[in-house]
Amino acid sequence: MAKPKASQSVAGRWLIDTMTMWDRDFIDAEVRGYFEFGDGRFGRFQFGYVQGQVDYRVSERASKPLVEFSWNGADEMDPARGRGWLVLEGEALKGMFYIHAGDESGIVLRRKAETQKEGKR
Repeated sequence: MAKPKASQSVAGRWLIDTMTMWDRDFIDAEVRGYFEFGDGRFGRFQFGYVQGQVDYRVSERASKPLVEFSWNGADEMDPARGRGWLVLEGEALKGMFYIHAGDESGIVLRRKAETQKEGKR
Protein backbone atom coordinates (compact mmCIF):
# COMPACT_ATOMS: atom_id res chain seq x y z
CA MET A 1 0.00 0.00 0.00
CA ALA A 2 1.30 3.48 -0.87
CA LYS A 3 2.21 5.85 1.91
CA PRO A 4 -0.40 8.66 2.16
CA LYS A 5 0.71 12.13 1.10
CA ALA A 6 1.67 14.43 3.96
CA SER A 7 -1.21 16.77 3.03
CA GLN A 8 -3.70 13.90 3.39
CA SER A 9 -2.41 13.13 6.88
CA VAL A 10 -3.41 16.60 8.13
CA ALA A 11 -6.55 17.21 6.05
CA GLY A 12 -9.76 17.39 8.08
CA ARG A 13 -11.05 18.97 11.25
CA TRP A 14 -8.87 19.22 14.35
CA LEU A 15 -10.03 20.39 17.78
CA ILE A 16 -7.87 22.68 19.84
CA ASP A 17 -6.66 20.67 22.83
CA THR A 18 -4.54 23.35 24.52
CA MET A 19 -3.03 26.78 23.94
CA THR A 20 -0.35 28.27 26.17
CA MET A 21 -1.75 31.81 25.94
CA TRP A 22 -5.46 31.12 26.50
CA ASP A 23 -7.51 28.83 28.74
CA ARG A 24 -10.27 26.40 27.77
CA ASP A 25 -13.08 28.88 28.61
CA PHE A 26 -11.67 31.41 26.15
CA ILE A 27 -10.78 28.84 23.48
CA ASP A 28 -14.38 27.57 23.44
CA ALA A 29 -16.12 30.93 24.08
CA GLU A 30 -18.32 30.87 20.93
CA VAL A 31 -17.75 27.39 19.45
CA ARG A 32 -15.50 24.44 20.27
CA GLY A 33 -12.11 25.78 19.15
CA TYR A 34 -10.95 24.13 15.93
CA PHE A 35 -8.76 24.18 12.83
CA GLU A 36 -9.91 22.70 9.54
CA PHE A 37 -7.52 21.87 6.72
CA GLY A 38 -9.17 21.24 3.35
CA ASP A 39 -7.97 18.77 0.76
CA GLY A 40 -6.34 21.61 -1.18
CA ARG A 41 -4.32 24.26 0.56
CA PHE A 42 -7.06 26.27 2.23
CA GLY A 43 -8.78 25.95 5.58
CA ARG A 44 -10.27 27.86 8.48
CA PHE A 45 -10.17 28.10 12.25
CA GLN A 46 -11.92 29.66 15.21
CA PHE A 47 -11.15 29.94 18.90
CA GLY A 48 -12.42 32.50 21.37
CA TYR A 49 -13.24 35.60 19.36
CA VAL A 50 -10.49 34.94 16.81
CA GLN A 51 -11.36 33.40 13.46
CA GLY A 52 -9.81 33.24 10.05
CA GLN A 53 -9.25 31.68 6.67
CA VAL A 54 -6.03 29.69 6.34
CA ASP A 55 -3.66 29.32 3.38
CA TYR A 56 -1.41 26.36 4.20
CA ARG A 57 1.37 24.22 2.81
CA VAL A 58 2.46 20.78 3.98
CA SER A 59 6.05 19.61 3.85
CA GLU A 60 8.20 17.54 6.19
CA ARG A 61 10.49 18.28 9.12
CA ALA A 62 12.53 15.41 10.56
CA SER A 63 10.40 12.96 8.52
CA LYS A 64 7.17 14.29 10.12
CA PRO A 65 4.43 16.23 8.31
CA LEU A 66 4.84 19.98 8.84
CA VAL A 67 2.01 22.44 8.23
CA GLU A 68 3.01 26.08 7.70
CA PHE A 69 0.19 28.59 7.31
CA SER A 70 -0.77 32.21 7.06
CA TRP A 71 -4.23 33.43 8.00
CA ASN A 72 -6.50 36.40 7.50
CA GLY A 73 -9.60 37.08 9.60
CA ALA A 74 -10.70 38.89 12.73
CA ASP A 75 -9.80 39.20 16.41
CA GLU A 76 -13.05 40.16 18.11
CA MET A 77 -14.42 42.44 15.39
CA ASP A 78 -11.11 43.95 14.30
CA PRO A 79 -9.33 42.79 11.14
CA ALA A 80 -6.41 40.50 11.99
CA ARG A 81 -3.87 38.29 10.29
CA GLY A 82 -0.96 36.10 11.23
CA ARG A 83 0.90 32.87 10.66
CA GLY A 84 1.79 29.61 12.32
CA TRP A 85 3.23 26.14 12.03
CA LEU A 86 2.31 22.65 13.26
CA VAL A 87 4.18 19.34 13.27
CA LEU A 88 2.34 16.01 13.35
CA GLU A 89 3.58 14.10 16.42
CA GLY A 90 1.70 10.86 16.90
CA GLU A 91 -2.00 11.75 17.03
CA ALA A 92 -1.49 15.48 17.63
CA LEU A 93 -0.48 18.56 15.66
CA LYS A 94 1.82 20.71 17.85
CA GLY A 95 3.27 24.10 17.09
CA MET A 96 2.85 27.87 17.30
CA PHE A 97 0.10 30.36 16.40
CA TYR A 98 0.94 34.03 15.83
CA ILE A 99 -1.22 37.15 15.52
CA HIS A 100 0.65 39.76 13.46
CA ALA A 101 2.00 42.47 15.80
CA GLY A 102 0.17 40.78 18.69
CA ASP A 103 -0.09 37.65 20.79
CA GLU A 104 1.55 34.29 20.16
CA SER A 105 0.73 30.91 21.62
CA GLY A 106 1.86 27.33 21.66
CA ILE A 107 -0.96 25.14 20.36
CA VAL A 108 -1.90 21.45 20.35
CA LEU A 109 -4.62 20.07 18.06
CA ARG A 110 -6.25 16.64 18.14
CA ARG A 111 -8.21 15.14 15.24
CA LYS A 112 -11.96 15.55 15.62
CA ALA A 113 -13.68 12.25 16.34
CA GLU A 114 -16.52 11.49 13.93
CA THR A 115 -19.07 11.22 16.75
CA GLN A 116 -18.39 14.61 18.39
CA LYS A 117 -21.08 17.25 17.90
CA GLU A 118 -20.39 20.72 16.56
CA GLY A 119 -20.91 23.92 18.54
CA LYS A 120 -20.12 24.99 22.05
CA ARG A 121 -19.47 22.20 24.50
